[in-house]
Amino acid sequence: MLNQLSPAVRQYLVVTGNYWAFTLTDGALRMLVVLHFHSLGYSPLDIALLFLFYEIFGVITNLVGGWLGAHLGLNRTMNIGLALQIIALSMLLVPAAMLTVPWVMAAQALSGIAKDLNKMSAKSSIKLLVPVDAHSTLYKWVAILTGSKNALKGAGFFLGGVLLMWLGFAGAVAAMAATLTLVWLSSLVLLKKDLGKASNKPKFRDILSKSQAINILSAARMLLFGARDVWFVVALPVFLSQTLSWQSGQTGAFMASWIIAYGAVQAFAPRITGSSNSRLPSGHSATAWVAVLALIPAMIATGLSMELSPAIVVISGLLVFGVIFAVNSSLHSYLIVSYANSDGVSLDVGFYYMANAMGRLLGTVLSGWVFQLAGQGTDGLAACLWISAAMLVATTLISLMLPRRTQSKSMTPT
Repeated sequence: MLNQLSPAVRQYLVVTGNYWAFTLTDGALRMLVVLHFHSLGYSPLDIALLFLFYEIFGVITNLVGGWLGAHLGLNRTMNIGLALQIIALSMLLVPAAMLTVPWVMAAQALSGIAKDLNKMSAKSSIKLLVPVDAHSTLYKWVAILTGSKNALKGAGFFLGGVLLMWLGFAGAVAAMAATLTLVWLSSLVLLKKDLGKASNKPKFRDILSKSQAINILSAARMLLFGARDVWFVVALPVFLSQTLSWQSGQTGAFMASWIIAYGAVQAFAPRITGSSNSRLPSGHSATAWVAVLALIPAMIATGLSMELSPAIVVISGLLVFGVIFAVNSSLHSYLIVSYANSDGVSLDVGFYYMANAMGRLLGTVLSGWVFQLAGQGTDGLAACLWISAAMLVATTLISLMLPRRTQSKSMTPT
């Protein structure tokens, strides 16, 4: 049956399968590390800091990874990402006495490199597998890939908890490493050899985008994800645990469910915003949707200050925020692939996702620092929410400079 599919669709399935398998292990690994170190008595902020190198190396990898993809080909950068994740998992199979905080941080740094190599390769590949000027198809394929990734990341949280319960920490990590090794070996055989290799080899200085549209979109993306993570990464889980007295299992299940639902909305974003050639998203669409999103954290913070039920205000607000944020994220994911040049597409996409990783890093650090500085609890969460709203207002102003019409610097794919 697979033989009846076009070569482009078969490559899309291989890329997507790789991305799915990686994302499942990435989400499961994060949950395994959180639960393991929580059982050792580490505070939520301390646990969050374990992932600091994960985010820092994500910034570096996205910046350099696009240049590597243009030189080596996206098949190689994707396979390198899979191999590095296997090594990162294997690092956690050492005896428990050697599983120190610096060692886990090093493994997470390697996992961060692997994750962003894999993501950059997957997102860039889609540009080359869709016919030139087939913008509607491009939007749908990007939305499916992006949405399924986030849904599977949430499923990975569940998977990590289940594997930990069934197999223990070492057994769970070994099972994931073995499975990902099989995926990696299959990818070495099935993935097209010259996918994404630039015809003109870019110089290292070309990692910085020269496109005004991509620079503006990247700045908007950085603030968009900083605005999410400034209250979502540390402040929200601690708030649910301490202020609402949720058990860790409840908090984990809720966060995982939110991410799965968020991914589902992303996948359906073309139906929400329109995907026909006459209604494709543009800079105007991105500006309008983020302007609406800016209202949500401000409304949640206002509700908390009015001493309404914290549980109702935060949970209902989070659900609305998730839907609108998912649409914003999907719009950005389409626009970057649309704006990117087909020859060396990974350079543009890598620069953009560098900004994305920078936003996550900024949001993660601010989330712990502001929440703690403001006194934690309701006051701490409200402070994080007001900063989130301010960052989204800035995102809206930046997005006003995006091209009003969908543009594409497509060239005939090779």
